[in-house]
Amino acid sequence: MWDMRRNLKPLALPDRRCTVEFIYPEVDSGRRYWWLVVEDGKVDLCGVDPGYNVDLHVRSSLRSMTAVWMGHSTLQREIDAGAIELIGDRALARRMHEWLGLSSFAKEKQRVAN
Repeated sequence: MWDMRRNLKPLALPDRRCTVEFIYPEVDSGRRYWWLVVEDGKVDLCGVDPGYNVDLHVRSSLRSMTAVWMGHSTLQREIDAGAIELIGDRALARRMHEWLGLSSFAKEKQRVAN
């Protein structure tokens, strides 16, 4: 989640505060919920509910989100398989592949494959 925070692309989000909640159902309760709050181009990661209305809920297994983050799978493939569920603002959900970014290791994998 910290890497996600560092690599998130705030300019691909609307020009307002956006709150995205990540839910990993199989993870221990203390690490099951995370919130990314983007406001004025700054990204904050919260392990405790920040109290803002959530624009987008992302429900996923940690394995599926990691596969997307590392470039081993795509967001659309995981959504189509039912492994990632996006609930809330449809525009945010539609553009998630743009604002989420990927791990620097995902880029390395692509470079080696070429």
